[in-house]
Amino acid sequence: MNTPAFYHWQGETLVLQLYVQPRASRDELCGLHGDSLKIRITAPPTDGKANQHLRKYLAKLFRVPISQVTLLRGISSRNKQFSIETPRQLPAEIQPATRAKT
Repeated sequence: MNTPAFYHWQGETLVLQLYVQPRASRDELCGLHGDSLKIRITAPPTDGKANQHLRKYLAKLFRVPISQVTLLRGISSRNKQFSIETPRQLPAEIQPATRAKT
């Protein structure tokens, strides 16, 4: 089974490619946008508020402490890359990591 292009696993860490729409009416996952997962958030894109809000939303979505959610790329872009360390819950769009013996 092929992994969708918007995420991959690095061991126990999930790396996500996101396309973010700020100032939405609610926080939600919206499906694919090219090779990214589109996500709408209510925060405005000013003074880092959207990035901080997005970190909190991803932490809630994946049931991890906010300290386990890291913005890797895209601090001032709608296209962002985040990592989530050992997510405890996965949305339907994301499959659990397959652990290969090496």
